[in-house]
Amino acid sequence: MNTLRTSAPHPILSEQERQRCEIWTRVMGYHRPVSSFNIGKKGEFAERQYFQEPSAQAPESTC
Repeated sequence: MNTLRTSAPHPILSEQERQRCEIWTRVMGYHRPVSSFNIGKKGEFAERQYFQEPSAQAPESTC
């Protein structure tokens, strides 16, 4: 039986123990790491604006 342990505290790591997270993004239909971008493309990536689409609601009935 699998049990989900949610009460365990997160470990505290020193800077030497930490590992950088590599960020990937979709470009022209395929995925590439952001670290391989040239300076212009990195600037475009930094200027991206993210949005959240509101959930759709059914129109109210007029009958």
